[in-house]
Amino acid sequence: MKLKKFMPLNNIQYNRDILSKDLIAGITLFVMLVPQGMAYAMLAGLPPVMGLYASTLPLVIYALFASSRHLSVGPTAITSLLVFSGISTVGQPGTSEYVTFVILLALMVGLFQFLFGVLKLGFIVRFISPAVLGGYTSAAAIIIALSQLKHLIGIDLGNYFQVHLLVHDVINRVGSLHVITLVIGIISIALLIILKKVSPRAPAALLLILVSIISVYSLGLNKEGVKIVGMVPSGFPSLVFPSFTLITVKQIILPALTIALLGFMESLAIGKSIADKEKYKINPNRELKALGLANIFGSFFQILPINGSFSRSAVNHQSGGATQMVSIFTGILILITLLFFTSYFYYLPNAVLAAIIIVAVYKLIDLKQFKKLIKIKPVDGWSWLVTFLATLLVGIQWGILIGATFSFYQLLSRMFKSSIIEIGYLEMEKTFRDLRRFPQAKTLDDVIFLRIDSSLHFANIFYLEEKIRHLLFQRAKVNLVILDFSGVNDMDTTACKSLEEFKDQLKQQSNIELYFVGMKGSVRDTAYRAGWGTKYKKDIGYVTIEKLLEDKKISFSSNDKGETETPFIYMI
Repeated sequence: MKLKKFMPLNNIQYNRDILSKDLIAGITLFVMLVPQGMAYAMLAGLPPVMGLYASTLPLVIYALFASSRHLSVGPTAITSLLVFSGISTVGQPGTSEYVTFVILLALMVGLFQFLFGVLKLGFIVRFISPAVLGGYTSAAAIIIALSQLKHLIGIDLGNYFQVHLLVHDVINRVGSLHVITLVIGIISIALLIILKKVSPRAPAALLLILVSIISVYSLGLNKEGVKIVGMVPSGFPSLVFPSFTLITVKQIILPALTIALLGFMESLAIGKSIADKEKYKINPNRELKALGLANIFGSFFQILPINGSFSRSAVNHQSGGATQMVSIFTGILILITLLFFTSYFYYLPNAVLAAIIIVAVYKLIDLKQFKKLIKIKPVDGWSWLVTFLATLLVGIQWGILIGATFSFYQLLSRMFKSSIIEIGYLEMEKTFRDLRRFPQAKTLDDVIFLRIDSSLHFANIFYLEEKIRHLLFQRAKVNLVILDFSGVNDMDTTACKSLEEFKDQLKQQSNIELYFVGMKGSVRDTAYRAGWGTKYKKDIGYVTIEKLLEDKKISFSSNDKGETETPFIYMI
């Protein structure tokens, strides 16, 4: 029997079968989100309960307005670290002022995301390449893991976000480590890894929390110096209005923008991946508005910024979740926990939360991606490496900016450098090919053959002229330059004018002729509008190089040597 209900904004008819799947997935995510929410709040320098606050109302708000049926939102590791790195510079973690700044940050993140969605600016995330995002994520995961050592081994460390400073501080203070805390941390990591391998579906983190709470309470380990979570407020968070000043807004606007963009990228990546598998489309701008509203409304109930989670979204999909109702069920279960069960977290050791974070983020360290990128396209590999090192050594806030700038520079450099290939003639195949790939191809001492494999515009036309001048300097006998334009899809006014001046200059100063062969219709139309049809009608009219050589009565001398070495399949 079908219920008279439809899913919010998705027009999915809801029935008992889908309800059952969503409820099971919601319970599964609840089991994950309780420990992760508390751990990620601690990572952000906040009371663990704020991680639970961020897992209630925001999940419901997102579900009502999102286009993704499977994206699981809430606190995430990288977002939490960005919160800590951005706000610890303006407030002291552990103070009420710090909490106020984080709540304001959540509001600003939400406003940015909602505004981007309204203005349909979802496309801006495309300017950050996957290579840059991969390098950043891997480095951030390392910093996250190292930042948890203070909880894992029971020592006080400075608030550093550069890996060398973190390691140096750990080495200097390792003598003061707390042995019992260290044992708890090592055992926690081992149990999480073993349980994951033995029974992937088992709620390892939740089981670990229960066991550790009982152990600390029964053995009185908190009296032996083991740091615990302590009192966790119960009940739904009270309504607050984020207070701010213009100075405060200026101080945290960069972290807010960074979290808004990176959080959306992470959310969109996992959401789109699952949507492709399930054969439905998600709307990036609608996702931005949904995330924005979740953060805006959530900021009035003491949350830290939330975004989509890779791990929880994957678990949601694997558990059979079918609609956004999964998020609503999860939020309701977290709310029940806040109302009735928070007192049970009193004896939870910080070392256990640190272990949960470390085990959760180590999978984000993807060095294989770097090896693959450097092998397939070295420039992408360098973008990954620059971002990775910048994030590790300069800082998590600046790493993504440095990486994106480097990647954008590489893109601009390719735009400024037109693709120019010197070609030669393969007589047996009767075609012209790249001399670097086919060194046996024939050339002529008095003719230069070049193929242009990119559009020509004001930024790269001068590179073409420099290339031709360089070749002419090397070959004194040249009296004819032939440019194969078959690979040119567009030519702007500046390129057209520059080529015209360059052609006239070669003829007047060196008596060298410049011909354009194989022009496409759109490029030829531009040339005609520039007057080339009258001035250079013959020089741009040839369809093939062979026809031009035939009219010029130019031929390649017969030479059988090397012709049999020509491969059957050519790499152009």
